[in-house]
Amino acid sequence: MTAADPLLEVRDLHVHFGRRGEVRAVDGVSFDLAAGRTLGLVGESGSGKTTVGRAALRLIPATSGTVIFDGTDVLSASGGQLRELRRSMQIIFQDPAGSLNPRMRIRDIVAEPLRVHGVVPRGAINDEVRGLLERCGMPRSAAERYPHEFSGGQRQRIGIARALAVRPRFIVCDEPTSALDVSIQSQIINLLRELQDEFGLSYLFISHDMAVVRHMCSRIAVMTKGQIVEIGERDQILYDPRHDYTKRLLSAVPRVEAALA
Repeated sequence: MTAADPLLEVRDLHVHFGRRGEVRAVDGVSFDLAAGRTLGLVGESGSGKTTVGRAALRLIPATSGTVIFDGTDVLSASGGQLRELRRSMQIIFQDPAGSLNPRMRIRDIVAEPLRVHGVVPRGAINDEVRGLLERCGMPRSAAERYPHEFSGGQRQRIGIARALAVRPRFIVCDEPTSALDVSIQSQIINLLRELQDEFGLSYLFISHDMAVVRHMCSRIAVMTKGQIVEIGERDQILYDPRHDYTKRLLSAVPRVEAALA
């Protein structure tokens, strides 16, 4: 991959549900994501944006289309190739409580991907877990506790530490701040931006909130009814939208820029 090549290429992606594929959740989506950049994927609930993110990671099957990650065909990969992709591509979920096993200590939740992928020697796993938690703004002692003992913002930091554990290059951020108070949202956004700068991460940032997207993304794609209707640089989308749906979306979402600044 050269500096000019995209890290992630999605072409004509379709995801249909139902016995006859009558529900077209994603209906011909295409976009590129450059290394170290953030693409915001925005739209109302039910627009298909989360389905795009999960299909790109092969967490759900795509009906047709192509997903290329650093030259590798994600949708046809198998064996060791797929295992390497799993390590390079991670996800941060919308609901931090639902994504953490309530019966596991935090040390085991964060350590699980380290063990599966052999990122560090087994004897170094506990120190690695505590270091990841600390880097994500949690005390090292959090490793010995359970998810229910933490606030929503703290649980999301733990989810970020788990995603970061395998040293990925690309992370799907699936509404990572929508379940949090506005004051906590800004902390999580700042953490994600710091980690991006530090590790050169690429994000597909899924959200319905244009104010959050404005602070996270260099490019924005607008989705409705399973299709991208407009894609472009952040300022063009926010201040000179071309599509009527984008204009309606911008006029409808709450404005919280001051709290996120």
